[in-house]
Amino acid sequence: MTPKTILLIGTLDTKGDEYAYVRGLIEQRGHRVLLMDAGVFGGPSPPSLTPDVDAAQVAGAGGGDLETLRARGDRNEALVVMTRGCVALAQELVAAKRFDGVLGLGGSGGTALATAVMRELPVGVPKVMVSTLASGDVGPYIGASDIAMLHSIVDIAGLNRVSRRVLANAVGAVCGMAEQPVPPEADDRPLVAATMFGVTTACVTRVRERLDAAGYEVLVFHATGSGGGAMETLIASGLIAGVADVTTTEWADELVGGMLGAGPHRLEAAGRAGVPQVVSCGALDMVNFVGAEGVPARFQGRRFHIHNANVTLMRTTPDECAALGRILAEKLNAATGPTVLLVPLRGVSAMDREGAPFHDPDADAALFGSLRRHVQTPPVDLVELELHINDPAFADAIADRLLAALEEQRSQK
Repeated sequence: MTPKTILLIGTLDTKGDEYAYVRGLIEQRGHRVLLMDAGVFGGPSPPSLTPDVDAAQVAGAGGGDLETLRARGDRNEALVVMTRGCVALAQELVAAKRFDGVLGLGGSGGTALATAVMRELPVGVPKVMVSTLASGDVGPYIGASDIAMLHSIVDIAGLNRVSRRVLANAVGAVCGMAEQPVPPEADDRPLVAATMFGVTTACVTRVRERLDAAGYEVLVFHATGSGGGAMETLIASGLIAGVADVTTTEWADELVGGMLGAGPHRLEAAGRAGVPQVVSCGALDMVNFVGAEGVPARFQGRRFHIHNANVTLMRTTPDECAALGRILAEKLNAATGPTVLLVPLRGVSAMDREGAPFHDPDADAALFGSLRRHVQTPPVDLVELELHINDPAFADAIADRLLAALEEQRSQK
């Protein structure tokens, strides 16, 4: 087996024993270590831990000076500068193929720093973070990346029988990932991204099957905040040829305050990159909360549906739907590439049809009316169909429009 190189990122002044321990375990497996020191205030790193990239280099790459940071004593400033430096240096190193995986250990500051680096690395590069925060909400640390987070159980403050086992598992994880051969490229078809929720599965499944038969490989993203964010990241990276953004529900959570928002830049990447996109209103009838107890008191009296023990859904109101129509229109109006907005006038999810829990003609009318008022045609091609979003004919309309745009763009190259 060819030896691999694992990048270790951390504060060697305060976590020296732990980094020395994991370095030894990595080397015992026959691999190499590339050590990057982000420590500022804890004094010199242990003599046995001479970093390959020292703290002064990191500070310089972050636009600062190590001694100045120490003199000022501002931990937040130091974290910002050292994070910026670690990100810049790690990007240079990965571009030069200097490492095969990355491992970080830390509390709140160390986790913020190391995961900031990991989020900027390409998908597929092994990333493992041992953190005291890994049993809570790790969404802000993982973002749209493929970071594996491992709860440290005890604080990362010295070696003991618990921490040794946890750190050894982390070493096994990152080394095992790095040792795993990269699967050969079995598919060189153009990539199309699609968004799906359980309540739009029938539509997206048919769209996927149509696109697959036409010679495209479809990546389906679960519209749960991180899914939409991951899709936006891949589109911006240039990997995606076209987008079937059927399920824009993340904007409902972003607007109203649910748990599955994807941030204020959702629905921007395809338009900015000029990638052909067909967009719809999938699941804009609902906002997601963590169980019934997670619903804020201000929403008392609203219409709810218990999806499962962990998820409670809330129906969007006419006012919220009108706001969502305006937001979608503003995002799509800024597109630089072929953009179609397909509107299903008979319902936007499996729960939004006659007899279903979220059927609300007034709310739907507010959404559709807002889209008509705010969408600019051109650049957007606005198409309204007397169909439900899960009707086969609606899925076919999405596939037909996207395939036509993809073929036209391909013919122009």
